Amino acid sequence: MKTPLSDRTRLISGATRRGQGRRPVNPPIERASTMLSDSCAVMNDPAEGPTYGIEGTSAARALRSAIADLEGGTEAWLVSSGLAAVTIPIMTLTRPGDEVIASDAVYGPSRRFLSRWLEPRGVSVRYHRADAGVDEIVAMFGERTKLLLIEAPASLTFEMTDVPVLASAARARGVKTVMDNTWGSGLAFRPLAHGVDVSIQAVTKYISGHSDVLIGSMAVTDDSIGRALQGSLDDMGWHVSPDDAWLSLRGIRTLPLRYAEQARSALTVAEWLQARPEVASVLYPPLPGDPGHKLWKRDFTGAASLFGLVMKGGNAPSAHAFLDSLSLFGLGYSWGGFESLATHETIQLTRRQQPPVLAGELLRFHVGLEDPADLIADLDVGLAAWRAAL
Repeated sequence: MKTPLSDRTRLISGATRRGQGRRPVNPPIERASTMLSDSCAVMNDPAEGPTYGIEGTSAARALRSAIADLEGGTEAWLVSSGLAAVTIPIMTLTRPGDEVIASDAVYGPSRRFLSRWLEPRGVSVRYHRADAGVDEIVAMFGERTKLLLIEAPASLTFEMTDVPVLASAARARGVKTVMDNTWGSGLAFRPLAHGVDVSIQAVTKYISGHSDVLIGSMAVTDDSIGRALQGSLDDMGWHVSPDDAWLSLRGIRTLPLRYAEQARSALTVAEWLQARPEVASVLYPPLPGDPGHKLWKRDFTGAASLFGLVMKGGNAPSAHAFLDSLSLFGLGYSWGGFESLATHETIQLTRRQQPPVLAGELLRFHVGLEDPADLIADLDVGLAAWRAAL
């Protein structure tokens, strides 16, 4: 029996596989709307390739194949952003009169979509506590519950969820599950293998890896769900540019190396911060003692380089003094790229129905590919500015 290839090998071997003739390693960027055929007889034959550019040219097809392989799915689709990857399955799998259940800590733009777009169209939404256990979440299911939106870890406060047990319970009750897997990135966690129906990613983040692309993905193993998603894409006309698909395909080849290296650096930085007297807690499941550590250790094989930081007391001016004094951490609302980033997040917690009671200001850090020793020195300067602003 042939030994299965590792992730880092598989994501490259797809580019070098033989039997396709002489060609570049990566497919060319094909900017096309009109696709020409040799005869009328084959104009609608899918075996001849896409009939129109909206169906995706060679870079998009190669990226879809790579993401499906990464996620352990039978098929994957590309959309214009990570948020679109969240909203399209929800729109596809719900109808007026249905109900969606999500974590109170759900990603802010996802929550905005649920309240501003979905609810006015007859789909109700309820939120479970961010740290709710499986029994508490399942107890919320009713006859109208059709979809459960999962994040693990949750946004900003990084609560973990027992995804395999929750997905199994949802399936037994006829509830579809959609999981935002951007933090796990298809490397540290594969939702489809744990019973989730749709695994989504903001390909913008780790897969593209260079903070210059907006793109999302959806992966499935259930063909009926796949056909429904494809139908939504066809009907709504969603499309990804060949340039963005090509850049993301280039990024996925080095994803395992970047992801692992950034995780090592993040743990080093998180441990240093955890020992600082100004810090109340670091919200990062890989840290022993984190409330979600046991679940993370059981189900995940790695970690993203994104974590939360709860300060001891403070206020908005002291938090801003901390972040403004940093020279290596950019101030920006994304993550997964090569650069380190920091944001002040306390105000976002007020959008929740049940905001967590924290010891102080909430900050979020993304650790990039810089030397962690340099990042720690930069944070030391930031903490000095924090103390001076109190």
